[in-house]
Amino acid sequence: QVSLVGSGGGLVQAGDSLRLSCAASGRASSLYGMGWFRQAPGKEREFVATISWTGSSTNVANSVKDRFTVSRENGKNTVYLQMNSLKPEDTAVYYCAAGSYGTSTSSYPLWGQGTQVTVSS
Repeated sequence: QVSLVGSGGGLVQAGDSLRLSCAASGRASSLYGMGWFRQAPGKEREFVATISWTGSSTNVANSVKDRFTVSRENGKNTVYLQMNSLKPEDTAVYYCAAGSYGTSTSSYPLWGQGTQVTVSS
């Protein structure tokens, strides 16, 4: 069984940067594709980024592609989401997830607890 713990969220101003982390523990946690999703109040959960289990392939949503990057350190069983030039519309709860390399929530059977990111204007 793999468990995921997300961290790094907080309250920042527009233009600031944040790095979210997702620490995975459990058997073969390095063999999972990892994804980041976000959910703003009243909206559906949306895809943000994904990274393959080797880290050689990444996919970032077009809406944030020029500002967000995803990476992983399998030796630390940790996945990161670097978010630069944050905007108020980036405000959401950010979730990390483990599963296959995909853009749909259905690709990920395992989810972290979510971390709040709030961007003030």
